Amino acid sequence: MNKHIVMPALTAGMEEGKLARWLKKPGDPVSAGEIIAEIESDKAMMEMPAEFAGILQSILVDADEIAAVNQPIAVLLVQEESGVVPHQDQAAHASPARANVETTPVPRSVPEPRDGLNRGADSERIAASPRARRRADELGISLGGLKGSGPNGRVVSADIERARGQASYREVPHSITRKTIARRLAEAKATIPHFYLQVDCEIDGLLALRARVNRGNTEAKLSINDFVIKAAALAIRAVPQTNASWTDDAVLLFDAIDVAVAVSTENGLITPIVRRADTKSVQDISTEVRALAQRAREQRLQPAEYQGGGFTISNLGMHGVQSFSAIINPPQSCILAVGAAVQRPVVRDNACVAATLMSCTLSVDHRSVDGVVGARYLQAFKAMIERPDRLMAQ
Repeated sequence: MNKHIVMPALTAGMEEGKLARWLKKPGDPVSAGEIIAEIESDKAMMEMPAEFAGILQSILVDADEIAAVNQPIAVLLVQEESGVVPHQDQAAHASPARANVETTPVPRSVPEPRDGLNRGADSERIAASPRARRRADELGISLGGLKGSGPNGRVVSADIERARGQASYREVPHSITRKTIARRLAEAKATIPHFYLQVDCEIDGLLALRARVNRGNTEAKLSINDFVIKAAALAIRAVPQTNASWTDDAVLLFDAIDVAVAVSTENGLITPIVRRADTKSVQDISTEVRALAQRAREQRLQPAEYQGGGFTISNLGMHGVQSFSAIINPPQSCILAVGAAVQRPVVRDNACVAATLMSCTLSVDHRSVDGVVGARYLQAFKAMIERPDRLMAQ
């Protein structure tokens, strides 16, 4: 009997996944529980085991292509009740199934082309991925005569681009992560009433303390961001109303102070979480953030390492950005944007002197956090970051 292998929901809220790599090819035997593919979700790369034993009859979604959750991605010729695996010759002639429990053939739906170049029985008979067919239709390219570079000569989207013969631009397909980021940020900016508060922090004392600590540290050095995370967490402890989430029925105030930290990866931004950051030392935060950032860039984060969190920090200071306003990371209520440390003139005791200032901007959801609460938070954060000895002591 034929069963469809479908795109699994690997994480909460996952809507689609990318076939990073098939570990089996058509005709290969498959054991129940055996890893047959690697799937890229919106946050990480994960392995997909086979639910049933049998023979992989055909692949419906090629590597590097995207499929919706529960969309069929392959067809498996499963073992009969007797336990005998059907012969490969039988597998090659079996019809794909509509769903896991059905055996009716699935008609292929091909988009109607805008012109006559891609229409007719020849295009229907050519093996091509859905994405390649869509792209061919968009460009008015006939599939007839194209040499496919996919499995068993299947035409894939790269073949369409080569046939196009133009080099005026380079198309970079969206990663699952990039598409998820785009959707969430658009929703956040459109639906959350942001307001912004900014404060300048003098961090000459922090820089001096950091230099002293790092001189005696032969291994990993502390970064400014490590102190920022600790100060942000202690400020949340002082002003717990900022550790919140808006719902239609109530404002949720979180007990645990879990701080998400924005990390840039090749596929886009991800925010791994330092759990109970207020209870950890600056050194422990530094070690944990480095490990989380490394796993994020390697797409090895587990869902528990990036799901949740009540507050986010985004630091572009190391890239020379002096100040910026970040978009809130829903369902959180606040995100702190940290700029570069820059020497600027300040007035002290009626005299103009140089000081190292770091601009920090708090983006706030006005539904759940009032302006005065945001201002109190920044006062608490500024007091913490300008007294780094207290950060090291807690």
